[in-house]
Amino acid sequence: MSEQIFPKRLAEGYQSFLQGRFGRERARYQELAEQGQNPDTLLIGCCDSRVPPEVIFDAGPGELFVVRNVANLAPPYKPNDDYHGTSAAIEFAVMGLKVKHIVVMGHAQCGGVRAYTEMEADPYMRPLAPGDFIGRWIRLLAPAAEGLGAPSEPLSDWSERLNHESIKASLANLRSFPYIATLEARGWLSLHGAYFGVATGELLVLNEATGQFHQIAAEAYRDLFADAPRF
Repeated sequence: MSEQIFPKRLAEGYQSFLQGRFGRERARYQELAEQGQNPDTLLIGCCDSRVPPEVIFDAGPGELFVVRNVANLAPPYKPNDDYHGTSAAIEFAVMGLKVKHIVVMGHAQCGGVRAYTEMEADPYMRPLAPGDFIGRWIRLLAPAAEGLGAPSEPLSDWSERLNHESIKASLANLRSFPYIATLEARGWLSLHGAYFGVATGELLVLNEATGQFHQIAAEAYRDLFADAPRF
């Protein structure tokens, strides 16, 4: 009966969680239930199943406040009567939980970014036409795309460049939220950009002063692949 009302893989995973992590960290979960959450970091990531933030950063329960959406986009501050799930999460994390850091993390081979480039090449492409939910959402990439100019390289390469630029654009959008701009100016909040290589495991972080992305944990990364076979 349970297999009919809930995915078998998730039921098995939950059983493993009970027998493993929950058993080991039961006191931590009890503490979180009684005292509430107090994460230091809001992470805005992509809903792509290949880039789970808690796994990438080896985070325990209560450490990260995560909001995930298509193409890890932060919209500009635009209060109106529409529904704003990402903006609501940002507001709660900053004003309610008082996080100290906001990280926008993109990733390689992002389907949302690629969909935008394909939609621009064919505006009537289905199911990502401009009037659809996804089509409208990824229009947030337009300013970053305009800054890059028309592609002069293969579409896949241009998409990866757009991926990097969209992280910068999302950081700019975050600063359009008045309370974020104020808190950052006072030194109480820091904004960061990051980019994860799905196939390589490499993590790049943005130096906003130079506009360049740089690898972190480079020595550990080199050690990991030191003995890997070369092809």
